[in-house]
Order: sequence, then structure tokens, then C-alpha cells
Amino acid sequence: MNRPALETQNLTKSCNEALILGVLRRGPRHGYQLALDIENDSQGYFKFNHGTLYPILHKLEKEGLIAGKWSNEGSRGRRKAYELTKDGQTMSQKQRQAWQGFSASLSAVINGEKP
Repeated sequence: MNRPALETQNLTKSCNEALILGVLRRGPRHGYQLALDIENDSQGYFKFNHGTLYPILHKLEKEGLIAGKWSNEGSRGRRKAYELTKDGQTMSQKQRQAWQGFSASLSAVINGEKP
């Protein structure tokens, strides 16, 4: 996989992917739980609706960063749980480093400091 960990031209996309991969580092989640965890962990700052979340999950799955597995939940029907692949773990690490650098640089500029 040869794409940048942080695409500054499209910060929303990069941020959404980093949030999803970050939560999946803790273990498999189905889509609804993933959205809840992101919202709870960010104290409501980040929210995903189905129209936003599932296309991102499908894209990450197609890129081989996550893998989905269907399970039968009985009366609740079939549900798909997602987990990081080895490539996804690597990308998540790269994203964390890229976002830390981006955050430090952004803070320096808006605070009138030199990085």
C-alpha cells in the first residue's frame, strides 16, 4: 500500500479513516458499535451516520486495511464485524505519527510559534 497516511488536501477523509482504524486497534467492532465508540471516545465531537460510515468501511475493506466477517446474531439477524488487517495495523501506526506531526505544526502556526 503506497498511499500517504495523511492527505492534507482532504483532511476530513484522512481524519475519518484514522478514527475508524484507531478504534479498531482495540479489537473487532460492527459498524454501529464503531460509530458509538468514536462518538463516546470523542465526547460527541465526532459523529458518523450510516451514509458516511459504511462507504468508508467498504473502501477500507477493499484496500485491505480492514476485514469484515459476517455472523448470525439470532433474532438480530446477520451483522458484519470489522477488524484490522496487518496492513491496517501498519497504516494506523503511520496515521498516528502523521496526525501527531500535523497537530504540532498546526498548533505552532495558530499560536504564532515556530515549529
